[in-house]
Amino acid sequence: MENGMIEIAIAGRCIGPDHPPYVIAELSANHNGSMETAKAIIAAACKAGADAVKLQTYRPDTITLDSAAEDFRIKGGLWDGRTLYELYEEAHMPWDWHMPLFDYARRQGITIFSSPFDATAVDLLEDLGAPAYKIASFEAVDLPLIRYAAQTGKPMIISTGMADAEEIGEAIAAARDGGCRELAVLHCVSGYPAPAEDYNLRTIPDMIERFGLVTGLSDHTLDNTTAIASVALGAAIIEKHFTLDRGGGGPDDSFSLEPPEMAALCAGAKTTWAALGRVDYGRKSSEQGNTQFRRSLYFVRDLKAGDTITADAVRSVRPGFGMPPKHLNAVVGRTVSQDVSCNTPVRQQLILDRPIK
Repeated sequence: MENGMIEIAIAGRCIGPDHPPYVIAELSANHNGSMETAKAIIAAACKAGADAVKLQTYRPDTITLDSAAEDFRIKGGLWDGRTLYELYEEAHMPWDWHMPLFDYARRQGITIFSSPFDATAVDLLEDLGAPAYKIASFEAVDLPLIRYAAQTGKPMIISTGMADAEEIGEAIAAARDGGCRELAVLHCVSGYPAPAEDYNLRTIPDMIERFGLVTGLSDHTLDNTTAIASVALGAAIIEKHFTLDRGGGGPDDSFSLEPPEMAALCAGAKTTWAALGRVDYGRKSSEQGNTQFRRSLYFVRDLKAGDTITADAVRSVRPGFGMPPKHLNAVVGRTVSQDVSCNTPVRQQLILDRPIK
């Protein structure tokens, strides 16, 4: 590859800086307890142009403890006052939904995979033939989970919200130790929602250089600006929470994109990637027809053969059929080889003496 970076592939789709951004629609808890809603979100993600839809595979007892102690109670923010168990009891996707949703996504023609939150979730997803695994930001420090998922040999994406550079390095090492060969990391801010100014997108090129992996963005801002900007800085993956209705009342609805916004993200990210192109100072195909409108040198007086070209006899004007304006000083003072008319282009063959270079 031109930039020497690794690329990965999920379900046959190559992902990396030499390919259009890979857009993941995060379904998360936006099913709001309805499998039909989950199916509708999958269909809408496919229609919007997302490359993949992602689930979260846990039960409340696999992710936390059923305790009302202060340690387990959320203070402040979107879920203030609730216990972790209560939140995850409401938000989790029943495990018996996974097979029908995987089958439905495949019929729709969109890639589907999930974030496992413990080893039993990995086992379930393996039984379903999941093509990849996503490690959520809060689990990036769970090195045993990362190693267990890595042992499947499937591609893995690790979100890095709240992790410092050392912890990101440890997560990468755990994935490699477990046998993961195709690995990507996502820059992430684990605020729900997160303000754009917290994202410090200049971290993305630093991550690319520091870790040498396919790098992307898990974006929890409320619009697409941050995600689109990340593509210009090298993000090859964009993950966004996705819902049918931001006012739906679910735990994640309020900071998720709706279908028109997801469609705009998919189109805008790909346009941004295409616009990056490569370093090229040459004339572009869309410019070819406009070269005639550049400036060039034209005679503005009639001259006879042998006349000297004076400063008031030639000007730099549009269109561009004459000699380039950079030759103006070299032309003035020379003689013409034949009669020339006003408003005709200055050409090399009309100039006597040595050629102008």
